Amino acid sequence: MIQIEHQPLNHRQVVITDENGKSLSQLTDLLSDCLSKIDLFVDLPSTDTASDVIDDLHLLTPLPNDVLDEYQKVLDQPI
Repeated sequence: MIQIEHQPLNHRQVVITDENGKSLSQLTDLLSDCLSKIDLFVDLPSTDTASDVIDDLHLLTPLPNDVLDEYQKVLDQPI
């Protein structure tokens, strides 16, 4: 579960937009997929960086490297 200012937020309700507020559906879908995997496989309190999350996903899932690379990109985006 994502938290914004310590309040829970369902990641399925998160939409990534461009600077003009236009929805970026591919990035939104990628983020949702990534966060779904994180919910299942990663202990977030034990991670400090996006790279730690990717390392855990690499160890605990059969996800290919190209998918993990895309996850890394979306997790590194500023919010």
